[in-house]
Amino acid sequence: MTKFRAVRVGVVDIGTNSTRLLVAEVENGRLVRELERRTEVTRLGEGVDSTGRLGDEAIGRVLDTCGRYRQALDEHGVELVVAVLTSAVRDASNGAELERELRERFGFDAQTIPGEREAWLTYLGATGWRAAGEPVLVIDIGGGSTELIVGSGADLEFFVSTQVGSVRFTERHLHTDPPRAEELEECAAAARAEFEAAVPEGVRRDTSEGIAVAGTPTSLAAIDLKLDPYDSEQVQGHVLTIEAIGRIIAELASMPLEQRRQVTGLHPDRAPTIVAGSVILQQVMRVFGIDQVEVSERDLLEGAAVEAAAGMWPAGTNAT
Repeated sequence: MTKFRAVRVGVVDIGTNSTRLLVAEVENGRLVRELERRTEVTRLGEGVDSTGRLGDEAIGRVLDTCGRYRQALDEHGVELVVAVLTSAVRDASNGAELERELRERFGFDAQTIPGEREAWLTYLGATGWRAAGEPVLVIDIGGGSTELIVGSGADLEFFVSTQVGSVRFTERHLHTDPPRAEELEECAAAARAEFEAAVPEGVRRDTSEGIAVAGTPTSLAAIDLKLDPYDSEQVQGHVLTIEAIGRIIAELASMPLEQRRQVTGLHPDRAPTIVAGSVILQQVMRVFGIDQVEVSERDLLEGAAVEAAAGMWPAGTNAT
């Protein structure tokens, strides 16, 4: 059995739509104390799908946010800081420049990880507190990609990273405000086709439980619960039915952007991409034949913290 050392870790997750921070203490392979958690919508992936490059303004937003995070990390006396860069940076021709800037300016151990490793870290964070049982599907909807991971306990049975994301599909399919019915249908059909192509029928048939992580499902949970202000303890473990998701999609898609920004439970900065993200979640559930998902606040941040504390960072691209 791997011997984990006790350590205070900081993880910065630089995603396509948001930049997140977790400061935690990890001991014996488990997160034993969360000291701070922050999220800022920085829209790093804005325009990447069409230009192939990270924009200067988007990079500036991320660097400004990381400057504030660096101050918080110093205040907590963090021993080790890792930065995880995902879909937008993977896809951008100038992604390595941002990675280098994070190392030189802030001292982050920055790594642009492939989709398969992103899937493993997300699965580790989302399921590390669960007992092994029937195969469970972990759904991670990001701005530029969606990871689908099936496993039981510490054993992964299947994982895939798809080019389906809330920012990417908003830019590709939802062009009017509010989106037209045919745009929503196109978005749903495109997502469903990618998931059906990416996941073998046997994997879909044998999976009956789902855990959904990241900003789309946590926002949907907060909307479903009418939370004001947001309460992570209520969101954690909330069950979203496919009927509730369909109802929320219908409501959000009927509103112009400025009205969506006022919806109780929805952070205003997530309003531009929440419709596409919700459609993506709905289509994953339909492809797998799952009627409900459990929402989790625990995800890649926790997985990366555990591996960093174990001295396993970087640990390659696979779960084995």
